[in-house]
Amino acid sequence: MKLKLLLLSAALSGLPLVAAEVQPTFHKDVERILQRHCQSCHRPGQVAPMSLLTYEQSRPWAKAIRSAVLQKKMPPWFADPHFGKFANERSLTKEEIDTLVRWADQGAPQGDAKDAPAPLEFAEGWRIGKPDVVFELPKAFNVPLSGEIDYQYIMLETGFTEDKWVKATEIMAGDARVVHHAIASARLPRKGENVSLGDFFNISVDALKPRNPAKPNEILQFIASFGSETVAYYVPGGEPMYAGDDQARLIKAGSIIMFQLHYTPIGEAVSDRTKVGLVFADKPPKQRIKTLNVQNFDFSIPAEVDDYPITARAEVKTPFTITSLTPHMHLRGKSFEYTATYPDGRVETLLRLPRWDFNWQLTYYLAEPKPIPVGTILQTQGLFDNSPNNPYNPDSKVVVSYGEQSWDEMMGGLIEVTLDPKIDSAEILGSAPKDMKTENQARPTGASDL
Repeated sequence: MKLKLLLLSAALSGLPLVAAEVQPTFHKDVERILQRHCQSCHRPGQVAPMSLLTYEQSRPWAKAIRSAVLQKKMPPWFADPHFGKFANERSLTKEEIDTLVRWADQGAPQGDAKDAPAPLEFAEGWRIGKPDVVFELPKAFNVPLSGEIDYQYIMLETGFTEDKWVKATEIMAGDARVVHHAIASARLPRKGENVSLGDFFNISVDALKPRNPAKPNEILQFIASFGSETVAYYVPGGEPMYAGDDQARLIKAGSIIMFQLHYTPIGEAVSDRTKVGLVFADKPPKQRIKTLNVQNFDFSIPAEVDDYPITARAEVKTPFTITSLTPHMHLRGKSFEYTATYPDGRVETLLRLPRWDFNWQLTYYLAEPKPIPVGTILQTQGLFDNSPNNPYNPDSKVVVSYGEQSWDEMMGGLIEVTLDPKIDSAEILGSAPKDMKTENQARPTGASDL
């Protein structure tokens, strides 16, 4: 009765009826958000600099959490929501952001421990389960406390005497603090190859550029050869590579495993022995998984230029279905976009990143796999900021070209696809038609069509 009288009095007096704002607490509201979006990285032994598993660990970072979510720096997710839907979407909802902000603004209260969700259980060791086979660096790579380190390569024998279909793969960094990224691929040994198995080595930039066998002077803008298979790749915050039902990757008998390793010093000397684990499929699949790459290997970014576009295109020669997209650029990268131009002239943006962050090279898994017909033109385009306005730019006064080091640049997009497992030698991608414009042109600062 008193409440009715109070409401009636407020209504008659013309005062607004304002519901009391509920104060969020860590255990009732915040902890669940951290579990969904943060704790996979923010826990001991992972890439994040602090753990957010408990209230005691999280409370000192309340203001930092508030700032990070308002600026949408955390959790890392860069896909424009207007283009494509992704199964691994990790961005916060407005309600989640509001909850974290109110919690920090109101003193980051702990709340009642009885309201806390059950703690997450993180798999110790392999997330793919026990691998059928593990390939580990036979010796440690010693990462110095400072300086720049060339990309390291090392090849290992598989010992496979028969073809293997693989349904799950995972790279486990020996020391996640220093492994910026790692890629494991499989291929047959090449005739005359003189690289010793089990020894670290470097590869020249020119040797990494794919060339047209019919025209050796022509540098291709794609890699789609069946001679090499991407087995797994690792980036901080990334996930193991799983195959869907009746899907698998093929590693041929007699193949070797080659690691590409990018190390970043952390101020102390450490050693790393990264490894990759494979789980075999029980039977041959109905769909073969293959990783393609649409990448420009031949470009020059002028000094002091902002919004410089670099484009790569390829024409689809064999039908396939796209399952995921992984863009790649370096420190001058600014934004990125994948598009498909279909045979009927329709153009679709598959993925758009309005902002690029070199530290978070994510894979975007399509919520619904996308069939791609023959004749489609796949395009990747990155915009680059080689101006003094780019705080990450190593040197705005130099012309920048393709290279592996962070002060060089790359522009390309990995595309994971599924296709008929019977296809083994057909051309998957070809050069885009010559009448399509692919030239790079410098643009005035601020201009962008991404």
